[in-house]
This record gives sequence, structure tokens and C-alpha cells, in this order.
Amino acid sequence: MSPFRRIGVTTGAAVLLLAATACSADRTTVGSLSFRAHDSPVEITYANTPVQGCHRIGLPRGAAHVENHTLVDVILYRTPDCRKVDGADGIYVPTDSSNVTAPDSLPWRSFSVVH
Repeated sequence: MSPFRRIGVTTGAAVLLLAATACSADRTTVGSLSFRAHDSPVEITYANTPVQGCHRIGLPRGAAHVENHTLVDVILYRTPDCRKVDGADGIYVPTDSSNVTAPDSLPWRSFSVVH
């Protein structure tokens, strides 16, 4: 193998490695999550949310309706910091689906992404 070819192969491998690292660092949900409070016309939508961490739902009284139009599944929590309460693991909402709280239950306050 010639020295120029060896340098080219090494440089190409380094560029691919850097590109792969950069892409995985900022992964997002690709799509939108929409939340609505009980009996409210106000809707808040999150688009391309980072897949890491806990995300607070920005409705003052929490959400009672959710529509998941992302490429990933999410888990909804009744606390603002994705904490499990009373042994409940949260509500699992698969991709391209929706969910509604029971009439007398607490609203959802936060969500995390299953990745």
C-alpha cells in the first residue's frame, strides 16, 4: 500500500469516527409530542426533543391528553421530575399513539424518552 493511500484511509476512518460521535451525541425524538390539559383548547407541542433526561410538561395544571407522533416511545410521570410515586412506573406511550388520563386521576407533569 502506498504512503498516500495509507494516509487517505487513515484520514477517512478518522472523519467517519468523528461524524458518528457527533451524530449520537445530540439524538432527538424525530417528530412531535403534543399535550393538552383536561377540557382545555390549549395544546403544547414538543418537536425533536433530546432523548436523554427528564422533560417537564409546560402546562400549568399538567396534561390529561397526549399524542406521540415520534419515532420513539415515551413514559409519562405524574411528578415534575420523572419520579415514580407509590410504586407506579409511569405510563408507557408507544410511538404513533395517544393516551388520556382517567377522569379523577392526577395529570401528567413530565416525560422521559425510551431509547
